[in-house]
Amino acid sequence: MPLTWTLKPFADLTTTELYALLQLRSEVFVVEQTCPFQDIDGLDQTAWHLLGHAPNGELAAYARLFGPGIAFPEASIGRVVSSPRHRRTGLGRELLHESIEGVGQLFGPQPIQIGAQLYLQSFYESFGFRQVGEGYLEDDIPHIHMVRA
Repeated sequence: MPLTWTLKPFADLTTTELYALLQLRSEVFVVEQTCPFQDIDGLDQTAWHLLGHAPNGELAAYARLFGPGIAFPEASIGRVVSSPRHRRTGLGRELLHESIEGVGQLFGPQPIQIGAQLYLQSFYESFGFRQVGEGYLEDDIPHIHMVRA
């Protein structure tokens, strides 16, 4: 299923796009993962938003991209999420590839840091990310910091 990818700063998001991305993040991070947390964290306004739309217009994949010094000292990718209705299709790999490419386009080639859920460590390692530091709990979910050189 080919997606249409769009990369926008917060100010250029339409209200429909903002609603869809907040709905998808809530569906997965709050409801599916049964993890009540403050998703709206004040960083959306400083992020670039990568949106992957299915042919029917549904938001199927999403991530936030940050320049260095905002979320981490390095450029970073966060809120990486795919819709449950579009999983098991390679979409996660496509989303991360598009995210890494987007960081390069926006900020030039440089290291990228992420805060990854521990169970996804091998997935991120397949893209060249390596664990740095000790693991930690974020909202009662085991996480690790990872950097891609």
